[in-house]
Amino acid sequence: MESNDINLLIDDNLKRLRAKIEDSCTKTWRPSSEITLVAVTKTVPTEKIERAIESGIKAIGENRVQEAQEKFSIIGNKAEWHLIGHLQTNKVKKAMEIFSVIQSVDSLHLAQEIEKRASTIPKVIPVLIEVNTSQEETKFGVEPSRLFGLVRDVLSLSHIKISGLMTIGPGLAVEDKEKSRPCFRLLYELKQRAEKEFGVSLPYLSMGMSSDFEVGIEEGSNMIRVGTAIFGARSK
Repeated sequence: MESNDINLLIDDNLKRLRAKIEDSCTKTWRPSSEITLVAVTKTVPTEKIERAIESGIKAIGENRVQEAQEKFSIIGNKAEWHLIGHLQTNKVKKAMEIFSVIQSVDSLHLAQEIEKRASTIPKVIPVLIEVNTSQEETKFGVEPSRLFGLVRDVLSLSHIKISGLMTIGPGLAVEDKEKSRPCFRLLYELKQRAEKEFGVSLPYLSMGMSSDFEVGIEEGSNMIRVGTAIFGARSK
């Protein structure tokens, strides 16, 4: 595909996506300005990412530190970088050099490693706690029943700021987005309870991807992670 065709495709996809976001927000009496759109760029070449940034994307999400490192060397700080994939403790140091937000904290062990690295910079890193609301064994994330204990422990760390919660809908949501609704509703309820329990503000609920972001917004999401709906089918 020619460069101009790719640019037009991304522009058109973003236009359609923003219209759908607007429609979902209208249904729930919310302004679309509340929604942070994180463009998921796993396997996406830098030329496409830069076009999306030119078209108004302000945040990009990467799953792997190594792939993000290669892209960051070219794109730099033209957008805010979010780590949305599982983070191994041995990759934390490098992640801290790239990412502004880590959306996938799911254990105290990982949080402590982030704390250790952040304290040497020093900086306070915003994180989201990933919750496995679908209870699928193939997914990362803290179990809902263990969330409050993890929140309590992470709140004691001085170089980490819990900015919200994140979840991924069940695999079945790819075919039927309604399958994600109970998972998203649970995360919203957990957010409300955690804020009350600990007297803190958890401003972000990151839930909803290309297949189910409308349901996410309807259930209270204000951060969606969308790749395919922007860039097309992912390269294998």
